[in-house]
Amino acid sequence: MTTPTLCPACGTRNDCSLADPRTADQACWCYSVTIDPEVLQALPDELRNQACLCPRCAQVDQQLRRHDAP
Repeated sequence: MTTPTLCPACGTRNDCSLADPRTADQACWCYSVTIDPEVLQALPDELRNQACLCPRCAQVDQQLRRHDAP
């Protein structure tokens, strides 16, 4: 069983704003990045589409840093 606030790949917090009722009205970090489809396909079928990956497992850390840079 997966928890919406935890990454299904590593089990750490995924920082998904949509999974947290306090921030569900805000856009999630994943809206500003491109996740390689191969990363998602690498997940076992039973974990796919159950919860968001964390930025590290989604392999988008660099994209997020560029987005946050001034």
